[in-house]
Amino acid sequence: MFSKGQIVFGIIFLIAFIIILIFAYRKDIKIHKRHYKGTIWILLAFIGFIAFIAFIKFVFVK
Repeated sequence: MFSKGQIVFGIIFLIAFIIILIFAYRKDIKIHKRHYKGTIWILLAFIGFIAFIAFIKFVFVK
């Protein structure tokens, strides 16, 4: 298992990493809106494809 120090380091690292990601995203939000229009449809198609594969697996595999 992990020591207490490793757990504390992991939690602090995760919090710092998330904060840095938020600041970086907020800095570039205008660029993202201009260059990445419509990417939500690609994400939804990907999720739908994975769900379709899972559906086929559960229906046809016993």
